[in-house]
Amino acid sequence: MATTHARTTPASTGLLWGLTALFALRVFAQFLQYWAPIDSLPDVTAFQGSNLPYPLLLFSQLLILLLMCRGNWLAGRGRLVWSDETCHRATLAGRIYLAGSIARIGVGLLIPAAPAWFSSWIPAIFHLVLASFVLALAHHASPATPFR
Repeated sequence: MATTHARTTPASTGLLWGLTALFALRVFAQFLQYWAPIDSLPDVTAFQGSNLPYPLLLFSQLLILLLMCRGNWLAGRGRLVWSDETCHRATLAGRIYLAGSIARIGVGLLIPAAPAWFSSWIPAIFHLVLASFVLALAHHASPATPFR
């Protein structure tokens, strides 16, 4: 089966790279606060949305960034074309992820006595960034998308 090459534009991959840059800034800011705190940034605990040990969290964040960059690189070269089924599954996963992230923020805003996980704003906002990336990547990779 021949490889399909998508038509790409700077705008089509700009969103993907922009979301990746936002997530990278978050990872870098937390890294700074963990190793060499800066007064103008939130405390390192504000970046922590779970009880995951920071070295394991950092490893997972770097792995996510690596995967995001790989997807962006493929998208920028017109080589990110998935089957309709893969795009459908990725879109569904992205929608569920986005809905869960919005619900988490909603609970944190509406229920004052909710556990601290619901009001960990930095991680909650960046889950919106990651969910948006999944949706944008699925849209970009869709063979049905006329302009990429």
